[in-house]
Amino acid sequence: MEISNPRRVLAVSLEEEAHHLSKVIKELTGSNPQPASTSLAGTTHDLSLKTAYYTTTLPIWLDLISSPSDWAGSFLSEEAREVLSVLGGLVLVFSIPTSDTAAQRTRELVKHVGDVVKKGLGGWEWDGVGLAVGVGDGGTEEWDEACAGAGLEFVNVTGKAQDKKNEFGEKIGIPRVKEALESNDWAQLDEEGGLSAFGDFEDGTGKDGEVDDPENMDFGYDKADFEGLKRAIWENSLMGDDIEAEATSGKETLATEKEVATTAPAKDEDQRRTSQNEPQEKIEIDDDDVVRVERMMRKLQAVREAGEGMSEEQRKKMAARAVKEVMADLDDD
Repeated sequence: MEISNPRRVLAVSLEEEAHHLSKVIKELTGSNPQPASTSLAGTTHDLSLKTAYYTTTLPIWLDLISSPSDWAGSFLSEEAREVLSVLGGLVLVFSIPTSDTAAQRTRELVKHVGDVVKKGLGGWEWDGVGLAVGVGDGGTEEWDEACAGAGLEFVNVTGKAQDKKNEFGEKIGIPRVKEALESNDWAQLDEEGGLSAFGDFEDGTGKDGEVDDPENMDFGYDKADFEGLKRAIWENSLMGDDIEAEATSGKETLATEKEVATTAPAKDEDQRRTSQNEPQEKIEIDDDDVVRVERMMRKLQAVREAGEGMSEEQRKKMAARAVKEVMADLDDD
């Protein structure tokens, strides 16, 4: 399938690290980006992709950041909505810091780029790919965590020959960057037919036609955690009531309690004792509670799709962050 009008990729770096951005783009595409003037900012460079499912040429927009806060502010403005709407990928390139001053500036950079991902692109619900390419050696654990918090997958590029696969056979470095881009859906939503290049992902069905559910999402999170998460949502909405029922059978349990409380014969001592042990207050599950569960599942489904092509460890990290965000949303409600 030929995607003739794909979504765009935005690749950015700090102004003083433009050489790193240029090098990463060259290694990714095979050719040097040609600045429109004396700066890379405003330059467009093409990346050709060919997989078993599609072929396309991605336009990569290059931009340089002098002030991360100002840059984020401009991309979160009303005027930038049209630009964000056509983005299918965002790549942040930065040098692994070697000093405290540089580390602080990089943290600021990652944070503000993350703001654009979360507030401008939709965070976990964005059907695009977000990557943070850290260039150089040094401690990478901090940057892995910081980038994950910003909604970006961290990829370390050292420039060494072994920068291709790790000990588990998973791609790393520039090969991982390209793999992540290849696994994304680049078709514009308004193209003829309205369907993506990945077909049945759009309607939430797998190859067997089964709708995705929490027990079959297969992105590295345990089924029990989904059950606990659903229970937390129900219990949060019924705070103050002693409800121990599973979320998946919550409505049936409440219906049973109502029946016992209202129809148990008063003359029967055993039934009278049973009804005394049942909650006497009528409790209802309203539409808002159902919507909240559905919203949670859509969010986790978006994370599952975003994790396509990632290693199991990376999927687990992403899933854990998504669940943490959902729990935080519950506390705010």
